Amino acid sequence: MAKRLPVLSRENGFQQEYMPILLDAVKQFRAGLNATFHSIYLNGSVARRDAVWGKSDVNFTLVVKKKLQSSEESALSAITWRLSQHYPHVTKVTIKVVVLEDVLGLAGIFEWGVWLKHCSVCLNGDDLASRFGHFEISWDIARTLNGDIKAQLADYRHKIMKTKVTENYLDYCEYIGKKMIWSAYCLVLHRKQQWELDINKAADVFLDLFPEHLMDIERSFILASRTQVPKKAAIFLMDQFGGWIGDEYDKINRRIG
Repeated sequence: MAKRLPVLSRENGFQQEYMPILLDAVKQFRAGLNATFHSIYLNGSVARRDAVWGKSDVNFTLVVKKKLQSSEESALSAITWRLSQHYPHVTKVTIKVVVLEDVLGLAGIFEWGVWLKHCSVCLNGDDLASRFGHFEISWDIARTLNGDIKAQLADYRHKIMKTKVTENYLDYCEYIGKKMIWSAYCLVLHRKQQWELDINKAADVFLDLFPEHLMDIERSFILASRTQVPKKAAIFLMDQFGGWIGDEYDKINRRIG
């Protein structure tokens, strides 16, 4: 029997040290977008209340009423930069933007329904999580949340090969390292029926079924930690471990559909 996904608490307060940036972010994003703003959500370790001061990112999802104009995108980038500069104990501020129509459309039920209902906490605005019922763990959810891993690997392989800027290279490695770990976890989610939002615990769930890939996971964590490794090593891991993950997704799709 499929297991119902848990919901992040909306009643308990967040870790006190993060309250200033959360309040500031809501204020700035609302003001910066004005009438285009619909709602803003908190994700990641701060939403789970297990963030580590000085080591954790602060992650937001912003729902907007219509596609942003270039001036609004610039405003968001400026706000994100200001927040990261003003709160130096936050390692990074990230924001994911989605249009309201995409959230409420039929095609967005699994992707955005699960994300807002089970991976987010609404900070301000009309809480769209209330529009969705509870979801159960399934291959459809795992596949939808993960997206097209082969396309992302190909995209980031190209970016890594092309870039000559160290900071950009580390950004790409961090992203693809985390992506491979989460993708590996999504491979086994429907089998293990164990929902995790912490990347370390997610890796453990995967390794419980595929212990032979311990070294691949360890190397993925090295990329995710922004440790600079030779491009050749990063590309090799993406081709070998990432390629294996992509092939496994194809096998499950053929078997389950």
